[in-house]
Amino acid sequence: MTYSKNIDGGWGWMIVAASFMVHFLAYGSPLSVGVLYTEWLDAFGEGKGLTAWIGSLANGVGLIASPICSVCVSTFGARPVTVFSGVLVCGGMLLSAFASSVQFLILSYGIIVGLGAGLAYSATVTITCQYFDKRRGLALGLVTTGSSVGLFIYASLQKKLIEIYGLEGCLLIMSAISLHIVACGTVMRTVETPSHTGKEMATTDQYIPCSKKGTVNCENEELPENGYGQDKVFVEHTNHFKDKHNAVVNKLDFQHSEEFDAFATRTTKYTYFVKQTAKNNWAACLNFIEISLDLFKNKVFTALFLAILLFDVGSFPSQIVMEDLARSYNIDEDSHSIPLVAIVGITSSMGKFVLGVLADVKWMNSLYLYTVTLIMMGATLTAVPFATSYVALAVLCGIIGFLLGNWSIFPYVTTKTVGVEKLTHAYGILMFFAGVGNALGPPVIGWFFDWTQTYHAAFYFGGACVLLGGFILLLSSPPFWSKMLKTIPKSELAFNSYAVKISSET
Repeated sequence: MTYSKNIDGGWGWMIVAASFMVHFLAYGSPLSVGVLYTEWLDAFGEGKGLTAWIGSLANGVGLIASPICSVCVSTFGARPVTVFSGVLVCGGMLLSAFASSVQFLILSYGIIVGLGAGLAYSATVTITCQYFDKRRGLALGLVTTGSSVGLFIYASLQKKLIEIYGLEGCLLIMSAISLHIVACGTVMRTVETPSHTGKEMATTDQYIPCSKKGTVNCENEELPENGYGQDKVFVEHTNHFKDKHNAVVNKLDFQHSEEFDAFATRTTKYTYFVKQTAKNNWAACLNFIEISLDLFKNKVFTALFLAILLFDVGSFPSQIVMEDLARSYNIDEDSHSIPLVAIVGITSSMGKFVLGVLADVKWMNSLYLYTVTLIMMGATLTAVPFATSYVALAVLCGIIGFLLGNWSIFPYVTTKTVGVEKLTHAYGILMFFAGVGNALGPPVIGWFFDWTQTYHAAFYFGGACVLLGGFILLLSSPPFWSKMLKTIPKSELAFNSYAVKISSET
């Protein structure tokens, strides 16, 4: 495989196809968990708040563990991580088929399946970015659409399988289907770049301070200027081993001095390398904390952090409890061909595409576009308690699904807020708290029902959370203040410079 033929094409399209299927298989069932949610309520008779932890963790654990997942991909590569994620998703669903309690399902389906999905997401996104440069946006859009298509198909498929084979049979079949993630992962070979040939072998001896291999006679030798040389500690270690070696040779008349010299050199090299690695890791931790604190000095980033947390707390539960809401209204969904959760899935695909196209329009500001979707989502959620028919709920589900497509423009918003240089760091923090919101939202909504025996207060609470997040983000850089800013002296401007930039664009 050559580098030039596969970047932005070639085998890269096979990576896109495989990654699409991984998202389809890994996220299809967790996103349409609302179908299973009602079955688990009937099977175990537990409260809605406790049972909702299953679906919330299945979708939130992967985001919460995103830093760990990223480290796994960087360490082991996309192929083994994807294969292992398939084993986790398959094994979690297999164990869930034999679950005897909700607590067991929280572990098997919520944590194990959720962690597998998170690993799959990190691996597929990483390798897709490696294979695409100019067409990266298109490639990532196609890959992430797999989860929405999976939600649409799995919602109807799981419902049909439950009718035919029961809940246990459905989970067993879903487990077998998810094992195809392993097959998809096998095609994810690493991109080979010209810089790989010969270079890595040349770095093997970069920590050896002597020009003569197999000896520790480092007198009159200069240490290399590679960050590990020119260090008194290194010289002391080298001289220490040299003295010990000479003493051993004189005492035991050791005939294989060259082998011992080589051993001493390797020991010196690795000992010093471990010490330097520990120092570098500690410096990296301090740098991480410093960058994180610096990010939160940006008022828009802080508002974005609060907005994404409140958005996931308020909006995500609608996917899980919508089926149970319809049942509480005595709506017979069996008489309708498309489940409500499936409507959310297909319209979220459309939302990702349309909002992604709008974000690329020159005169469109992605921050305001994202803020509008939050406010509209909050208003839609507060309207759900007034819908008492299948048609009304279907329309609201369509709107909710379309607005959930704002995930496609979230990276654009983050980039505009912190810049390209800090994008990876900032996006990881935001995804972590998005996972926290996903994990907390459904149980909170379920507890509202347990207290009030109705979903009305739950949806009012969810809508209020999303609206609050939207208005916080709007007030962090309001466009209607642009004219007022011109009349205020620059010395009196006490808010983030990014707000001035955004306001001047409108």
